[in-house]
Amino acid sequence: MLMTILKNVYQKDILIQLGIFLSSVTKYDSWPGYKCGVSETEFSNFKSAIKIASTKNSWFSIDMINRSLEIWSNNLSQVNLDKWMSNYDIPEKINKNVLIICAGNLPLVGLHDIICCISLDLNTQIKLSKNDDILIPAILEVLAFFDNQISDKFKILDNKPVNFNTVIATGSNNSNRYFDHYFGNHSHIFRKNRTSIAVIDQYTSDQELNKLSDDILQYYGLGCRSVTKLFIHESFDLNRIYQSVFNYKNLANHNKYMNNYDYNRSIFLLGKKLFFDNGFLILKEDKSLFSPISVVNYEFYSDIEFLEKELLDKNNEIQCRVGVGGISFGTAQKPDLWDYADGVDTINFLTKI
Repeated sequence: MLMTILKNVYQKDILIQLGIFLSSVTKYDSWPGYKCGVSETEFSNFKSAIKIASTKNSWFSIDMINRSLEIWSNNLSQVNLDKWMSNYDIPEKINKNVLIICAGNLPLVGLHDIICCISLDLNTQIKLSKNDDILIPAILEVLAFFDNQISDKFKILDNKPVNFNTVIATGSNNSNRYFDHYFGNHSHIFRKNRTSIAVIDQYTSDQELNKLSDDILQYYGLGCRSVTKLFIHESFDLNRIYQSVFNYKNLANHNKYMNNYDYNRSIFLLGKKLFFDNGFLILKEDKSLFSPISVVNYEFYSDIEFLEKELLDKNNEIQCRVGVGGISFGTAQKPDLWDYADGVDTINFLTKI
């Protein structure tokens, strides 16, 4: 039997309605009617926000934004919301005023934290990254159409935050020093740099490798859920990786991505580093889990048990493990509501008295 899910029914209902709206946005170029939950003007305004966000930040292609919206539309169903929140016993009163500091490396990367606060009916202040300051306000505006209390409870900050007692901040290892200095005395979640890996053995199929290409390149290699390091069984043919990523050949037409590719290729050539490339993706044998944009590091292994011990020591650097011993190929960029960043349960954190 499900526990009491949300204190007020409207909170779940507006999230379900948001999911319906986002699904319509990704499926239709023009207003599909009131079944999407908003008027034609409001639908057009959101479509315009997508174009503005894509123009302002050239990493945010319209295709990338729509993929993110599609994932959110799938997550925000009644079935998924009930499954997610049925794991918690929600207190009647949560005495927390939350400050969310968002990263901006991917479209809507801070939305999960905001959805958590919406679910719990918490007063929330949001500090956006200048790299992603269009889409989240547009989504909050849509939510306000479904319930006007959203405008009172969720504030986008232009100035310094005030009257908060809880902080959720996502950034680099360097920005975490700032977070700790200014907000370390508050109840907090501070997220640092992480990346994702894939483990491939001699039995990995071509179909699985095709899905792995999404884990690597769907967001140009940006974000902690993008696979930047491959652990490959010594009997595996490395050429199969390049065969699997051919469907991303259009990356060669993306200026920013190719600037990174050209730069990294030049650096490796000047340094006389051994690497392989296919015109848009570089494979380089390297011990590091982290790799620059357009580069994927790889390392051969022979003993899976030895590899497991090695990865255990690096667990605090790994966001997702794909493939052998991990999640399915092709799912790294499709987290469920209950797949928390850095493994820290945000709802549990926010509901602690």
